[in-house]
Amino acid sequence: MLLPRSLGWIGAFLISLSTHAAASDSWPQWRGPLGTGEGPKADPPTKWSATENVKWKVKIPGRGTGSPVVWGDQIFIQTAIPTGKKVADYPSEVPGAILAAQEQRPERPPGGGQPGQGRRGGGGGSRDEKPTEEHQFVIMSIDRKTGKTLWQQTARQEVPHEGHHQDHTFSSASAVTDGEQVFAYFGSRGLYAYDMKGNLQWSKDFGDMRTRNGFGEGNSPGLYKDTIVINWDHEGEDFIVALNKKTGQELWREERDEATSWSTPLIIEHDGKAQVIVAASKNVKSYDLKTGKVVWQCSGLTGNVIPTPIYHEGMVYVTSGFRGNALLAIKLGRSGNLDETDSIVWKHGKGTPYVPTPVLYDGKLFVTSHNNPIISSFDAKTGKPLFEEERLSGPQGLYASLVAAKDKVYVVGRNGTTVVLKNAPKFEVLATNELGEKVDTSPALVGKDLLIRGHEHLYCFAN
Repeated sequence: MLLPRSLGWIGAFLISLSTHAAASDSWPQWRGPLGTGEGPKADPPTKWSATENVKWKVKIPGRGTGSPVVWGDQIFIQTAIPTGKKVADYPSEVPGAILAAQEQRPERPPGGGQPGQGRRGGGGGSRDEKPTEEHQFVIMSIDRKTGKTLWQQTARQEVPHEGHHQDHTFSSASAVTDGEQVFAYFGSRGLYAYDMKGNLQWSKDFGDMRTRNGFGEGNSPGLYKDTIVINWDHEGEDFIVALNKKTGQELWREERDEATSWSTPLIIEHDGKAQVIVAASKNVKSYDLKTGKVVWQCSGLTGNVIPTPIYHEGMVYVTSGFRGNALLAIKLGRSGNLDETDSIVWKHGKGTPYVPTPVLYDGKLFVTSHNNPIISSFDAKTGKPLFEEERLSGPQGLYASLVAAKDKVYVVGRNGTTVVLKNAPKFEVLATNELGEKVDTSPALVGKDLLIRGHEHLYCFAN
């Protein structure tokens, strides 16, 4: 009996190594396989345009600001497609699609309150008018070699309950995958688990969010081994919840007390224990992935937190840039409140990003200023500036997060112009590339391919 059990253990170990290797060759989440924005095995092009180095280009139906994620030769992308059917087209005042969806939903957990309920009152009004058109909330699988759609699934079809910021969309999250399952998250429209062939395995509804000023929803799930985590910070009752990725069963749920945040939870392993790190305005908090109990916390960020934390060699980097500037480098190892302790290794208080998440590459942290094409670089361990607030010529506004590979750093402007910087202690531009289509989403770097999602098309560039 000893031999088969040993072989089984070795087989499981080899499968684990194979999965890890496949992940490093892919882009399984919106910040890449390391969660830092780096493509460790990628070698993308330095130069491209709407006609140069284009491997393929496909039109994506509807609108979305989630990034493409990749496993092997499958690209996954989410979108919200208007059907053309308005509320007035329904036979009753309440759209039948909404009634049908509500009948299928479980009793709403905390977080699903109606406007005017919850701790903080209403969301302050939407930048867009209240939605009146039905949308399909869709996940697509696209062949990385050809751009051909492999499968397309509609997770839900309904009229959204709330509008969004004028620069936003109804589909803002990125999918996440481990090569066994792919998870599509549409916030108030729920979380959906599919196999790699597009077969629905389970779904979970968390209620309706009420976002600050009706800006819309914006974070993605965190995935680690068999656990998937959703953070639910809005203008009602907040929570963070962990689910079994195979069944959708809740493992734990913890209440939170935050304003709306748009930061994706980061799951890392430190000293043999997995923890979930969430950045928000009142506190940055770490939760034990197994139990949901708070491991440590600290304050120091500004309002409207959007950038996702980054982990590297025992340090966590968190940043924000709305009505103030904050960048904290936090050394892990202690528990409890880390304010005013030497766990905060260094801070920086100017020129930090509002929307884009920085990239950590080759021991350097590259950081943009607010949503402007201005970039700084720091030694990640010490906080020593390598260069500060250099202005990039070409990009107009930044929403996309920074990515890096093969000694290059990519900064994508909202006008579709990308500046490629050399990974060096001094500021050096290698190329400026114009696409001719607006871009608000972060690129993905896999193998020789650079994937950029514009407002209308998904592009694959390669030398």
